[in-house]
Amino acid sequence: MKCEAEQSQGLQMEEQQDIASTDGGYVGDIVIEKFLIESKKSTPHVQLACSMQHSAFPLHGNELCVWNTEDPSQQLLALRGHHQPISAVTFGNTATPLLICSASPDRVIMWSLDECREKILEGLIPRGTVLGTLLGTVLYLRFSPDDRIIAMCAGNKILMLDTESRSTLVELEGHQGPVTAAEFCTWRAHVVISVSEDRSFKVWDHRNGSLIYNSPVLAASPLLSLLVIEGSKQLVTGCAEGQLWVFSLVDKHHYRCVTHADLRKKRERFSTRRLESNPGSLPEESRLPSARELAKGDDVEVTLPVLGLAHCDLSLGLASECGLLSPENTSCLWIGSSAGLLMFNLANFELEAVLHYRDFRNLSIQIAGSCAMMSKTSDGKAFCVLTAMFGNGIAGLKVDPTALLRCQQHPTLGTPLSVLPSSRVLPTSPLHFGVVESSAQPARHRQPAARSVVRDQPLVFHSKVRSSGYTSAPHATMFSPKTNIKNDCKRSSECKNSYKWKESPVQNSPPTRLSRRLAVAEGRAAVRCIQFSGDGRRLACGSANHLALVFDADLTGTPTVFPGHDGAVNTVCWSHDGRWLLSVSQDGTLRVWSARRMELALCLGKDLLPKPVQSAQFYYIDTFILLSSGPEVQLFTYHIDTCKDEIRRYKPKSRGRAVVRLPMTGAVEVTSLSAVNDFYSYLVLTAGRNRTLEAFDLNVGRSAAVITEAHSRPVHQICQNKGSSFMTQPSQLYNLFATTAVADGIRLWDLRTLRCERRFEGHLNRCYPCGIAFSPCGRYVACGAEDRHAYVYEMGSSTFCHRLSGHTDTVTGVAFSPSASQGLGPAGRWTDHACGRGEMLLIRKGAQTADPGSHVAGPQNAVLSEQGTPSMTRLTWSSRPLQADLRPQKPSVRGLSGWGQGHLLG
Repeated sequence: MKCEAEQSQGLQMEEQQDIASTDGGYVGDIVIEKFLIESKKSTPHVQLACSMQHSAFPLHGNELCVWNTEDPSQQLLALRGHHQPISAVTFGNTATPLLICSASPDRVIMWSLDECREKILEGLIPRGTVLGTLLGTVLYLRFSPDDRIIAMCAGNKILMLDTESRSTLVELEGHQGPVTAAEFCTWRAHVVISVSEDRSFKVWDHRNGSLIYNSPVLAASPLLSLLVIEGSKQLVTGCAEGQLWVFSLVDKHHYRCVTHADLRKKRERFSTRRLESNPGSLPEESRLPSARELAKGDDVEVTLPVLGLAHCDLSLGLASECGLLSPENTSCLWIGSSAGLLMFNLANFELEAVLHYRDFRNLSIQIAGSCAMMSKTSDGKAFCVLTAMFGNGIAGLKVDPTALLRCQQHPTLGTPLSVLPSSRVLPTSPLHFGVVESSAQPARHRQPAARSVVRDQPLVFHSKVRSSGYTSAPHATMFSPKTNIKNDCKRSSECKNSYKWKESPVQNSPPTRLSRRLAVAEGRAAVRCIQFSGDGRRLACGSANHLALVFDADLTGTPTVFPGHDGAVNTVCWSHDGRWLLSVSQDGTLRVWSARRMELALCLGKDLLPKPVQSAQFYYIDTFILLSSGPEVQLFTYHIDTCKDEIRRYKPKSRGRAVVRLPMTGAVEVTSLSAVNDFYSYLVLTAGRNRTLEAFDLNVGRSAAVITEAHSRPVHQICQNKGSSFMTQPSQLYNLFATTAVADGIRLWDLRTLRCERRFEGHLNRCYPCGIAFSPCGRYVACGAEDRHAYVYEMGSSTFCHRLSGHTDTVTGVAFSPSASQGLGPAGRWTDHACGRGEMLLIRKGAQTADPGSHVAGPQNAVLSEQGTPSMTRLTWSSRPLQADLRPQKPSVRGLSGWGQGHLLG
């Protein structure tokens, strides 16, 4: 053999050097062209191969070339045995012996690299094992996990070849076009998955040659590549038009689609984010092309066919990096295309980095015809083999993904944000006013109480002064309702003690069965919002018939009605101590109700709120009322007078006034607002009509961070991971929050990095705003959907783990019960266009009940679902037996109650 001569003539080795990029400067540590070979014949569309230490590719048509990526000093290994051009090459999965298989129309040969090198050292010609002859044009080869079987894609068939007996075990037929790729399922070795030019994928059992699953047509162009990810049990495939699909291979998921991505749009979004993060330097795509570039046709848009897929290992490179990808979110994917390499994040479905071949002028290949990649675990680098689309060049590239991320990502500057405060309240802070006022307020109340003894007051109507004209018995009878109020306070104290008596366990089975149905509203009145109290004993809801209702959490008894609004109630919110209930209506008023006395305590009208209020809540452990009105976030301090003056009862003494008004950047309307009220926190999160997210630091009274283009549509809900008094979470989990927008799924964000860490897209949401909620344990996210189901996602997975059926129309709101002992249970609210009356359904877990010796407030694993126009329905999952007249539901996860906003359809 003339291996050394061929190496010296055809191979050009390049030393590590600085390669100029289009961004200016030098980025030689990003990509290095390790070798360049000029083949006698062009090989634009062939299967290339990369392993941990070697790369293989066809040379001069019918020769197999193997190059050692770890030790380039070793001579190039050229293997001959084919008479026709090689079309597919693949490496085995076992390290010893390392096998390689090559295929051409005349034969399929398996080689052992160790034996071939020994033969060459002995001066002999290495020979491989012929597994088959005249099998047609082979487009793809793949070894089984134990290297005993080779899947060979020839025409419309998949041939399973036995490497020991050299025979064909089975032929898998069913595709309507040439099979372009096939992969084995590593955790189920008898399963093989194939994609074809017929634009579908199939799942086979190659032991008996049966078809397990046949997908529908996915795209208008052929599927070219395929990858099976063992860690997340997912299937990734891409087509010739730059479309990417991710499917779940988890048992009982039925090969559901996790996400679908358009790489061209993803690349445009990535370029936009990069330009906004660094406006001083424009990327190459935004510059006007020169005359030389126009002559070459570089301004022509290049498609992004998915030529190859490979796992991207970032664990080593990001171990000491800050501000790039978080260590918990390093599941990425290399996508090889004709224009470059793309790093795709499998958690948030976004591009993390893009390496365009044309951006590195010293790279010999600008447009690739074939591509193969492999991540190196030893040094954290990746190796890529390319063949030229137009030409005979074959190149090997060494890419540093960490350097690529460092070059293209915009790290977080300054001190990272956190929901948990790290410093005391500043004297100039708006929050300092509330602290000082709350500490001085009791003293001002006590002084008038001392002077009231000597002040002249009427004797007839005052309850504490006995008139000489009346006996004591009628007085006791007349003011007996006040005695009941005192008893209510005692019961509330008992509830408060039991509120912290027992912490709920996180691990337990979810509720599954429907147990109670309760009519809530008659006619076409829709429930717009619902929320559980902090102790889980009561449930408040606002309806379109201008009422706010409070139920017992187990949906028994008569609800308490709070009338007074002149419009639909859009928001209800409990105070931290459970004494007050806040409601916001379309009539422009904000009202605070006494949950004990069942009466109005405070009303903020249009004189203080000239623009409609979108969101409102108690804030800073009930010290303030936080609301959004138009483009502003307003912080109100309030005083509720609990003392009754029987003479001037028509003149309320409760009052409220704005402390600070913070406008959003760009003066856009605030669509959603969220802040923590269970503990002291300075941060307030807002969403604007222009699809931005903005965080305000009320300790300094200004904006702290802005996230542009958070969704493709305006965010209609922000949900923070606030935890629960019944469960404990790690402190860093409180910095997570989720946002949702119509037709754009759910995005999970981290305040410390201001990055989208994960996306959830398994539910159907195209028209109606569907609500979201965190579980008290912080392990799950639940949401509603338009396919009449409520979905529950696990935080570590992008596909849902439970889908709860039983609804009759779109589920638009979900929430979790804070006091459920099992941890999670889903809830939803939806709109029913057929039913004419509102009703409430209670669902419990049939097998397990609460411990008789312990008291946990509220129903076990309560889940509430509210139904919008023309009627309302609530479903609650819990742990008591199922009633005979209701159907069992599919399993969910633990303890949830419904929350969300409904919409009255015209």
